[in-house]
Amino acid sequence: MAEEQKSVPSFEESLAELEAVVKQLESGELPLEKAIEVFERGIALSEACRKQLQAAETKVEILLRRNNEFEPHPFEPQEP
Repeated sequence: MAEEQKSVPSFEESLAELEAVVKQLESGELPLEKAIEVFERGIALSEACRKQLQAAETKVEILLRRNNEFEPHPFEPQEP
């Protein structure tokens, strides 16, 4: 039997689901068992987002290398 390959959700999809999880938990309307289940899903989503951000940071660091020396530049968002 061939195993189905699950596609990894994008960072944006994971973040949107994590926001939905937070709203569910903040509502205070979930029974305890369901709240724990939703909380566990939130932890998993948080970890997935962290890993994706870390991978993106690594890619950016690689792109910033010059003359085999790493030159980190802090991210400073431009004000509108």
